[in-house]
Amino acid sequence: MDCYALIGHPVEHSKSPFIHAAFARQTRQELSYRALIAPLDGFSDTVRMFRAEGGRGANVTVPFKIEACSLATRLTERARLAGAVNTLTFENDAILGDNTDGIGLVRDLITNLACPLAGRHVLLLGAGGAARGVLFPLFQTKPSSLTIVNRTVKRAQELRAAFAPYAGQTAFTAGGYEDIGGWEFDVVINATSASLENKTLPLSGNIFAPDAFAYDMMYSENGTPFLTWARTAGASRLSDGLGMLVEQAAESFALWRGVRPSSTSVLSELRRKLASHS
Repeated sequence: MDCYALIGHPVEHSKSPFIHAAFARQTRQELSYRALIAPLDGFSDTVRMFRAEGGRGANVTVPFKIEACSLATRLTERARLAGAVNTLTFENDAILGDNTDGIGLVRDLITNLACPLAGRHVLLLGAGGAARGVLFPLFQTKPSSLTIVNRTVKRAQELRAAFAPYAGQTAFTAGGYEDIGGWEFDVVINATSASLENKTLPLSGNIFAPDAFAYDMMYSENGTPFLTWARTAGASRLSDGLGMLVEQAAESFALWRGVRPSSTSVLSELRRKLASHS
């Protein structure tokens, strides 16, 4: 049986084994998928041992996505631009590194949530690895404008400089939270870790255009602090990132198995499972 795994630290609460087991049943694929915790200084050794046991591929989560990028012998374009890898495919002596986070976000917004991005004004909060991983796929949807804001303005500006060649016709700007006063956005995406840390962001309540969508890349059974704030600040529609998790997993599964699973039923099942535990 082909073996796959999620490698990270920690991994005990990961939903990935549930998601991939559901994909395997749906597509009638014979495979196993498990969560592997790697020592903080032992990611490459964990990968090496998993390959020696017959592992065919692995998902990578925090804090190893950058290290996985260095470990790969070949990168897809989106992984190269992201500077981080969340999907490894083992090919004889080679390791292909990919990043499926951005396409997972885009598919969740456009397909699952019926939130078009083409021609829209998009605000991306944060300039860390999560933001970097989704910029290229976001540009491919051709929004009218994309603005990055971050507490450390220099990081936002560095991200803009790195990705400006890929913006196409999209107006691409970067700055601090204080720079967007009076601006309105159709889609606001939180790519910061604020929700994980139960923190609020220094945002005014007038950034949402009519019928605006607020999206948090984090997910929680009981909602996130960002979405709680967005609801009171006037966002018309809200979503956490659980659909993004399922969609990036579906992209990884398709890369490994050559068949794309349907995410709709798996996402619904996962929502019910989380609701029953909340």
